[in-house]
Amino acid sequence: METVAVDGVALEYDVSGSGEPAIFIHGALIADSFKPLMFEPALTRHYRLILYHRRGYAGSSHSGGPAGIVRQAADCRALLRHLGVERAHIVGHSSGACIAMQFALDAPDVVRSLALLEPALIVGSSGPAYRDSLLRGRERYRKEPPEQLVDEFLQARFGAGYRASLDRMVPGVFEQAVADAGTSFELEVPALLEWRFGEAEAKRITQPVLAVIGSGSTELGARFGETHRLLLEWFPDVRGFVLPGAAHGMQMQNARGMAWALADFWARHPLRSEEPLTRSRNS
Repeated sequence: METVAVDGVALEYDVSGSGEPAIFIHGALIADSFKPLMFEPALTRHYRLILYHRRGYAGSSHSGGPAGIVRQAADCRALLRHLGVERAHIVGHSSGACIAMQFALDAPDVVRSLALLEPALIVGSSGPAYRDSLLRGRERYRKEPPEQLVDEFLQARFGAGYRASLDRMVPGVFEQAVADAGTSFELEVPALLEWRFGEAEAKRITQPVLAVIGSGSTELGARFGETHRLLLEWFPDVRGFVLPGAAHGMQMQNARGMAWALADFWARHPLRSEEPLTRSRNS
């Protein structure tokens, strides 16, 4: 991967395919969660795919302290500027989806569309329990073996038996997640806890939004379904999609289905036209 200096850190990135640019913002722990999509012809034949590791993950350097959601949204914008990209489709997964939404608030002229894959929002009736679980995870990280904590964290979100499928799609993914656990629990958790996003902020985002939920996610936690419903209520221009055969690890658990969903969404909202081809709230 190549690197670029951004605000005192070096971010590593990779670009594949050609066509309209799309940048992918990964969530906690798994820095290469979007890597399986880089091999899907539905995307690589028509789009310029930009994959990068956020500060503190994999080969990207650490910031030396907490890096909030606003700062990380600025990182993404700086990378696009470095690549000469003036406007792009933005895809975010989990905490990366939160960064994507902040990006849309801070630089709406750069964001053509948003694809939000189960954002890690602390909202609704499930919000307090989710906040508590994040705090407990941070405290446990300081006391328990990271391998155990990472395994429990991923199993709660990806489902039992997740290791075999993830290792097949992204070899070495668990080991990298353990190596990056400090970034996730010590830096990422505080950033999420401090960040605020609700209906008022969502109403300010007028770009087309694809809200994605895994078909198996609601069986693992009520907050996934509640957050998805709120996204469909809050955003002015939103389309819902349920990805079959996947839970929170959606782009790793069903890469082909996710690729086709993104390709269809981007075809409806091309960069060359500011008017969406369709508007819907289908779920």
